[in-house]
Amino acid sequence: MRLDYSPFFRSTVGFDRLLDLLESADTAQGYPPYNIERSDENNYRVTVAAAGFAEKDLSVEVADGVLTVAGKREDAARPAYLHQGIAGRGFERKFQLAEHVEVRGAKLENGLLHVDLERVVPEAKKPRRITINAPELKTIEGAKAA
Repeated sequence: MRLDYSPFFRSTVGFDRLLDLLESADTAQGYPPYNIERSDENNYRVTVAAAGFAEKDLSVEVADGVLTVAGKREDAARPAYLHQGIAGRGFERKFQLAEHVEVRGAKLENGLLHVDLERVVPEAKKPRRITINAPELKTIEGAKAA
């Protein structure tokens, strides 16, 4: 089922990039499966099922706010499978990162590729509390008043 976002284009200004992302999202693509986890307010983990892929077969790249995870196996001699239930085909998954989200590392563990992300908001963009100081009331006495 494909959603129609055209009513939003007619009634919003400045959200065109967000609406383009919604339109281009491919929900039918299911290989390889992945999880997106949030461990706290600023830390995330993308986990991609990469069974059968070695570290040399995988790549993780970030460009223009897009995290790209790709896998391509280079088997010189492919075995003659009687049954191949583990898909070893190449893949490329793209994840749009929010502003100030940075990749902190990636590791392959038990057939799962974990990519750790962290939101690092610059100090200038963080909310800050402004203290309100009332000026001290001073009285003018006698000779100083002249």
